Order: sequence, then structure tokens, then C-alpha cells
Amino acid sequence: MDSHAQQASQELSFVPPITDKESDVLTDDALSFIHMLAIRFADRVPALLSARVARQEKFDTGELPDFLSDTANIREDSWKIRGIPSDLQDRRLEITGPPERKMVINALNANVKVFMADFEDSFSPAWGPVLDGQRNLTDAINRTISYENPANGKQYALNDDPAVLICRVRGLHLKEKHVLLNGKPIPGALFDFGLYFYRNHKALLESGSGPYFYLPKLQAHQEAAWWNDVFCFTEDHFNQPRGTIKATVLIETLPAVFEMDEILFNLKDHIVALNCGRWDYIFSYIKTFKNHPDRVLPDRQAVTMEKPFLNAYSRLLVRTCHRRGAMAMGGMAAFIPSKDPEKNAWVLDKIQTDKSLEANNGHDGTWVAHPGLADTAKAVFDAALGDRKNQLDVTREQDALITAAELVAPCEGERTEDGMRHNIRVAVQYIEAWISGNGCVPIYGLMEDAATAEISRASIWQWIKHQKTLSNGKIVTADFFRNCLAEEMSVLRNELGEEVFNQGKYQQAASMMEQLTTSDDLADFLTLSGYELLD
Repeated sequence: MDSHAQQASQELSFVPPITDKESDVLTDDALSFIHMLAIRFADRVPALLSARVARQEKFDTGELPDFLSDTANIREDSWKIRGIPSDLQDRRLEITGPPERKMVINALNANVKVFMADFEDSFSPAWGPVLDGQRNLTDAINRTISYENPANGKQYALNDDPAVLICRVRGLHLKEKHVLLNGKPIPGALFDFGLYFYRNHKALLESGSGPYFYLPKLQAHQEAAWWNDVFCFTEDHFNQPRGTIKATVLIETLPAVFEMDEILFNLKDHIVALNCGRWDYIFSYIKTFKNHPDRVLPDRQAVTMEKPFLNAYSRLLVRTCHRRGAMAMGGMAAFIPSKDPEKNAWVLDKIQTDKSLEANNGHDGTWVAHPGLADTAKAVFDAALGDRKNQLDVTREQDALITAAELVAPCEGERTEDGMRHNIRVAVQYIEAWISGNGCVPIYGLMEDAATAEISRASIWQWIKHQKTLSNGKIVTADFFRNCLAEEMSVLRNELGEEVFNQGKYQQAASMMEQLTTSDDLADFLTLSGYELLD
């Protein structure tokens, strides 16, 4: 064992201790690299998170987000990102999902250009699945992955031409409680990034691809600069040229939409695209304006991309990215196919409308959550692109400048009791699945992940705080919510059946939902309290 590996073994500890079963992933060399990352970068994360809190305090007292005056020169100067590798220049359709073995195979085989393997919002990061996810991705990269369904013996294997793989790591707010540096949990982001890069970068580069990442939940360009330092250190340590690592950043927080140029600039050697993470963006709008009674959102179902504040966000992202030579990815269609032909026709029509809006705005590609929707979504972008790989030529330079006022505009729409009750059922079912170890759940025809559940519970919290009136005249109070919760738990018991309901963690999920929705302060992320309940 070399001196650094020895230091790593002294300073890194594991709860529970590593077993032989885990040592194939957690090798001494891999842990030595994770230790290097943690000692250099982990202690900078608390200050980045504190800056989020300080900024939110200003919004809580009435300030509105705006473009930054001290970085105006970055927005005004002419500069471009370093460039986009050939296998990332055509991203007209991407599919996302957790790194489960069967899903990895099906997603890479789907009629898509990219699979984003997700350790974040569609994943419940229990320790076993985190390590399994890393194993599955390495096997996929090495083309050795296979799966046999134990129920019916069906075999799954990779096609000859799988999609490009991108790994989404956890956000900066999430820790990895099983890996401690001098007794403190390290950032989940560093663990996910370090392990994936260490295990796979050589094979990825040899195959003509590379170590590609999606970075979630960024709120400020200083966070992008932190990631840039992580990437530069990693490239230097492994004697790789600058720009070997490529990243796509999700613009899924309201503060970040005002710093897109700055985020691109701080990552310009490594960044290839920004993405409209619309569901988290809506959640962030609620959080940012939690104290603003004039900016309370209507029913979740009413907050579509046609709404002015969301359409402005989409168009500004396209214009900003293309000006800098970066790609502009559209957002998630959360629908899943239906076995009922009439309902399925309705779903496909929704996909068509949604993706047409993105293609017309100039996006270079979009997301789906289910392979069954790939053909419909891809056809929209095939038609828009023609013989082009992307829409980098769509500059939107002739548009009127999008103002801060447009990006924070209130959203029209009804608040209904049906919408509220639907939110309750969705959030409880999602929380139950998440604390049971499943972060990607089909509920009522949508593929729900943490972001959509966050909207559901945060929206009701805000309605309670501001005592909003529903379309039927009822006022939303904590007691009214508790009554609805109790009634909707009975509905769920009937929908799911006694056996499923009693075997699940539905009462625990309802208790967590009540606590999150009626607390004095709006909790930042439901996954923070949920993580304490995971193995």
C-alpha cells in the first residue's frame, strides 16, 4: 500500500465497514482517489451551501432575483466554450432513469441518443444500490452487462450501437453517510463522481467517448467554479488533457437562470450544454418565493411550459447557450404510455405538443422518462433538425431581451381542491417508494421522481402559509390539509388494497408528508429527511 493509500485508510472510515462483497467496487486505489478529492474539495461545500441560505434570506424579505451587476462583463464579452465532442453533438433525444441493471440495458438500447444514468432525483441512494449502480455502469461501458428476469427467464443484453452514457451525480446538498472523512460524511457528489471517473475513464476514452456528467441543482456560478476545480484536479492527476471531462449543467433553480453565462464561463473548458430541468425549476420558484403571496403557483397540472415565466426561461437558455457554442437541452416529459388506446393517443398528443414547443424555441434535444415515448418525441426533433445534428445555428439574436421581470412573473391558473388532493396522494406514494428504496415511480400515468414530489408538498406548504382560497371557496389551512391527508390515505388504502398498503411504509410517508407540509419553515429537500430513513 503506497503512502497515500495508507493515509486514505487512516482518514476514511465506512459505516458499516466495507465487506468482501463491496471490495470489487471500493478498491484501495479507488478509495485513495476519493480521499484525494474529499480532502481537497469537501470543506468548500459548506460555504457554498451557506451562500444559498444567505441569498434566500434576501428573497424572504422581499428582494427579487436579478442578473448580477458584478459579472456584467462576462455577459457582455465575446467568448465561447472549448468545444463539444463528436458523440455529444447530436442529443436530439435523451432518456433518464436510475442505474438499475435492467433499466440500464433497456435505456441504452432505446431509440435515443443519450442515456442519463441518474444517482440523483430518480434514485433512492441506499448504500447497496449506490454500489450496484456503479457496477452496472462499468459493466455497460465494458459491454459485459446482461440481466435475466427471475420471474420469467427473459434475457436482456446490449445492442451493438447503444446510446451515449452520461452519469448524473448527486447534488451538493446530499451527503454520503456511509463514507466518512475524519468522522464527517463526504459529499455524495464527490463520491459518485470520483468512483465513476476512476472506474471508467480509460474504457470510455478508448471507445471514442469520454467521462461525461450531468451536474444538478446548481444555484450560483461559484458552485460551477467548484466543479471546474474538481475536474481540473482530476484531469491533471490522471495526466489527461484539459477538457477531457465534459459536463451538462441542469438549470433547475430560479437563481441559476440569472447566472447562465457565468456558469458557462466558469466551466468553459468542460461544459457542453445547459438543460431546462423544468420540474425542479418549478419547485425552486416555489421555494424562492415562499414568502411572496403574489407569486403563489396554481395547481401543478396548470404550470406548463406555455406559461410566460417558463417559456421565457426556455428561450433565454437557448439564446445564452447558442451564443457561447453550447447546446440547449429541453426538459422532461414525465408521461408514460398507457395500455388504453384512447388514453395513449392523448399522451402522445401531449408529448407532440410539448416537444414541438421546445424544438420551435430552438432546443437541441429533449428528455423522456420511458422508452415507449421515444419514437414520438424523436420524430418531432427529427423534423425540426432536418439534416442538422443540433440547432446551434438558432441564435434568437433578434428576440427582445428577456428581462428579470419576465423570469419571475406570477403564474395564472386555478388552485383546486382536486388538485390539492391529487398532490397529496402523489407525494405520499412517492415518499413511501423513496424511503423503501425506489426513486423512480409510475403514479397515475406519470413517471414521478423527487422533483415532482417536491412540487406537490411545497405547493401545499405555500398555500397554507398564505391561507390561499381554492376555486370552491375553501381556505387552505394546516387543519384542512390534515383532514384531506387523512381522507386521501383512505383513498390510497382502497386503491392499493389492504395487503399492499399494510406491507408498505405508507403511514411513515404520511407522517413525513404532514411534517414537511405543516412545518414553520419550508424544508429545502424532502430527500434530506428521507435519507435518514435509508440503509
